Formats: sequence, structure tokens, C-alpha cells
Amino acid sequence: MTREQKDKLWLWLMNYGGRIGCHQMPERSFFYKGYQFPVCARCTGVILGELLAIFLLVRKKPVSLVHSIFLLLVMGFDWFIQRIRLLRSTNVRRLFTGILGGVGLTFLYFYILKRAAKEMARFLC
Repeated sequence: MTREQKDKLWLWLMNYGGRIGCHQMPERSFFYKGYQFPVCARCTGVILGELLAIFLLVRKKPVSLVHSIFLLLVMGFDWFIQRIRLLRSTNVRRLFTGILGGVGLTFLYFYILKRAAKEMARFLC
């Protein structure tokens, strides 16, 4: 792949990362070979966590609803203490709490959809 092709792909990925809602701040992002990741460290973690959750669902190893909410709260707490400037977050911590949040979010969606399907089945029968 030529440098021009890499640059074109990187610009497309950065545009996509912005469209999905990431702030893409360079100081909160990882870099690889001079290219900034298309999403920040926390969003990278959320995406990895969502993939991990899908793997766990396929393997029939669900995370409970209570644990899902707890995992989301861990990510939210990290964001909050950074937001109020109580403690400065690092990209590694953003990545880790993002992974936890991604797992929690995906399983929360799973439980919501499962409940909606039960209600729909009950309504139709």
C-alpha cells in the first residue's frame, strides 16, 4: 500500500470516527506509525468491549444485568472524575474503562432486547 493510499484510508477512517460521535482529541487518542486512531482511547475501548461482549454472548457466557450496569458505572465514574478535574485520566485507563463500558453497554442492550421480545411475544399471543 502506498503512502497516498494509506493517507486516503486514514482520512476516510477519521471521517467515519467523527461521524459515529467521537471527539477524536489527539491527546486522548492512540497513534500507530504516525497515524492517529480514528477514535479516542475510550471509544477504542468501548468498541473492543462490544466485540468482547459479542464473543461472550456467542459462547453463552452472559454478564448479569447488575454487572452490566456496574461496568457502565465504572466507565462513567472515570469520565466524571476526569470531567470535574479531580483526577487526570490516562489513555490506558480510558481504554480499560472503555472496554468495561462496552461490555456493559452491549449486555444492557441484550437484556433490553430480550425483554422487548418477551413483551412482544406476550402481546401477540
